Amino acid sequence: MSESSPSIVILGGGFGGLHTALRLSQFPWADDVRPNIVLVDQNSQFLFSPLLYELVTDELDAWEIAPAFSDLLANTSVQFEQDTVSAIDLAQQQIALGSGKTLNYDRLVLALGGETPLDIVPGAAEYAFPFRTLADAYRLKDKLRLLEASEWDAIRVAVVGAGPSGVELTCKLADRLGDRGRIRLIDRNDRLLKQSPKFNQTAAQKELDRRGVWVDLDTRIEQIGESEIVLLYKEQKDSIPVDLVLWTVGTAIAQPIRDLPVPHAADGRIRIDTTLQVSEHPTLFALGDLAEGLDAEGQVVPTTAQSALQQADNVAWNVWASLSGRSLLPFRYTSLGEILTLGTDTAALSGLGLTLDGPFAYLARRLIYLYRMPTFEHQMKVGFNWVVKPFLEALQPKP
Repeated sequence: MSESSPSIVILGGGFGGLHTALRLSQFPWADDVRPNIVLVDQNSQFLFSPLLYELVTDELDAWEIAPAFSDLLANTSVQFEQDTVSAIDLAQQQIALGSGKTLNYDRLVLALGGETPLDIVPGAAEYAFPFRTLADAYRLKDKLRLLEASEWDAIRVAVVGAGPSGVELTCKLADRLGDRGRIRLIDRNDRLLKQSPKFNQTAAQKELDRRGVWVDLDTRIEQIGESEIVLLYKEQKDSIPVDLVLWTVGTAIAQPIRDLPVPHAADGRIRIDTTLQVSEHPTLFALGDLAEGLDAEGQVVPTTAQSALQQADNVAWNVWASLSGRSLLPFRYTSLGEILTLGTDTAALSGLGLTLDGPFAYLARRLIYLYRMPTFEHQMKVGFNWVVKPFLEALQPKP
């Protein structure tokens, strides 16, 4: 490529960023506009986050859900930079990285995702465990091993947030801890999975009941301590002893994004047009957790993995179109429903006119996510392992 080739920089290697990069590498670029495509992420591995829960119960290995970017991008023209983002200069079209390196761009895609806010409640930053990253999962497993090795009869766990992440994590923990687990799921709303289909709400409540999980709704967290959590239900305060608090609530926007002189929503997300361009900035695109806007049909786009995947296809097309003299396309979101894992042997699926729960939903979830793995090569590796692993385990002598 010549030095005059346009440069496309993608910040963030989650679902939105990685799939944007992969799609851009597949477009039929003309020789005179063939770009340099750079993907930047602070981690060396992509995380297939919907399967992160399976690490807690050792159902999957880390390599299956967190392949290296270098492997995923090996057969593409995309360059990978493992680095953090310090600042973005829109006037100079330049990005300052944490290492001191700078990147110039002709098109910039913002896909940094979100962070877990732990400054909402006193004590959360010191004592609560977030569950969003691979490092979070490893930290949780280390803590669980310590608790399981103790002589305590009961392991007392509080999970804050009864959205999909909180419910899925609670069911996995209940299955891992078994009879020793004393798990409490806490949410300020009046029902669990408030934004989910009714079928999934009912299935989740059934599985939580079957596992003996306490569900505290209409309840707020007042404070978190080293061995207790203070709850507020209406006018009544209660101090509950705990050994572990898990925080699954909220999304915070990274500071370099909040600092950008572009239109922001009240929560710090960047406002985007229907073409997924940042308002008033045609060379700047945003998607995923950090973007806020309606699609071409006036729908609110949820901050989910399926939304990011759909947005990635649209962003890739529009970036290519903007450099190739083509028309940009407005984004249209299609809801494909919701899948929840509800333990090590069951799940709930609701969408596209289909509802299913139990072991068959668990299998369907696995197959759907296998299909969603980022590259065909990784799909084949993981799929082969899922077929062969049970046979190898069956051949091992019993202790």
